[in-house]
Amino acid sequence: MRKLLYLTASMALIAVIAAYAMWTADRPEGHYLSDLRIKLAVDQGVPADRGNLLGIQPELFPTDYQSPEHLHRKLAAYLQQAHEQGLLNEKTIVVLPEHIGTWLMLSGEKDELYQASTQDEAMNWLAVSNPLSFLRALISAKGDSRLDDAHLRMKAKSMAKQYQALFGGLAKEFDITLVAGSIVLPEPSVSDGMLKIGRGALYNSSLVFGRDGLPIGQPQRQLSPTFDEQGFIQPSTDQRVNVIDTPAGRLAVLIGNDSWYPDNYRKLNDQGAQLIAVPAFIKGRGTWDKPWRGYKGPSTPSEISFKPGELSEGQAWHRLTLTSQRSVSQASAGVSVFLRGQFWDQGSAGQSFLSSNGQHFADREAHGARLLNIWL
Repeated sequence: MRKLLYLTASMALIAVIAAYAMWTADRPEGHYLSDLRIKLAVDQGVPADRGNLLGIQPELFPTDYQSPEHLHRKLAAYLQQAHEQGLLNEKTIVVLPEHIGTWLMLSGEKDELYQASTQDEAMNWLAVSNPLSFLRALISAKGDSRLDDAHLRMKAKSMAKQYQALFGGLAKEFDITLVAGSIVLPEPSVSDGMLKIGRGALYNSSLVFGRDGLPIGQPQRQLSPTFDEQGFIQPSTDQRVNVIDTPAGRLAVLIGNDSWYPDNYRKLNDQGAQLIAVPAFIKGRGTWDKPWRGYKGPSTPSEISFKPGELSEGQAWHRLTLTSQRSVSQASAGVSVFLRGQFWDQGSAGQSFLSSNGQHFADREAHGARLLNIWL
């Protein structure tokens, strides 16, 4: 009798495990419908033969990341509309927002993840749908927020491959130089033209792709992640700010609030930076109009005189982004591009803007995808 009970229990356990394995392997592709429209919000200057700096502020949702093909369809639609308006040429530099590549962690997941009501619930579905990958990532996770680290680390290899294929492919398809926002990966680097990952800490990094679809230089790691992110994203304190040559001039990338530090601009001046791209992201709907909470990194530069609460978040971004302010930056133009959309219960804020000759030219709309262009 006891042997029969053991046998029955063992068979039931095997059936449960088999059913769970079949469930995790099943990846049905849900219905996909997304708004592909985008509006030209700012068009500054006149066309010349020096090219242009074009910021694309997309509006994205979890379902846009069901597959790289879905995301390609949306971004290609934006670029095609820019092309039809005469905004793309062989000297165009297109800039995408911060973390546009990070959400590739959602690619190829189960419908329950995309239909979740909260981000925490979605991350739970991500873990239970990929149990072995999640456990391996959790074992090697670093920092104080090990769960957040594991969620990002567990699919890093496929994320890096998809990131290069998608954004390198778009650069080649539209014959442009593309600043591919940013992506969080463990110790990213470029070797023999391919984006590779390591086994160390996670870094929020941006890569620029040339017109041939290949990376230009090494990834630019974020120097000063926000306090909220420092539990799982490592500050790149030992890396210089890169400047690369493009058909439109020497280009630098400052990720997020790296653009708030005057010393970064002085370092770029020493390298002859002419153009500055700022991929950015602000969490929380309505945050743009709320009081500024101060520097989100470990220190406040001595040159900054105003204090938290004296300005709104949006006003602070305009005051702190020093591109083309001649007393600090010698760059001729820049663009700050924010990710817009709704990821479950986590909204986003930020109104993208261009910088030139000490002035900012901003998109004032709070919703929808936008193009912001400046002729050089």
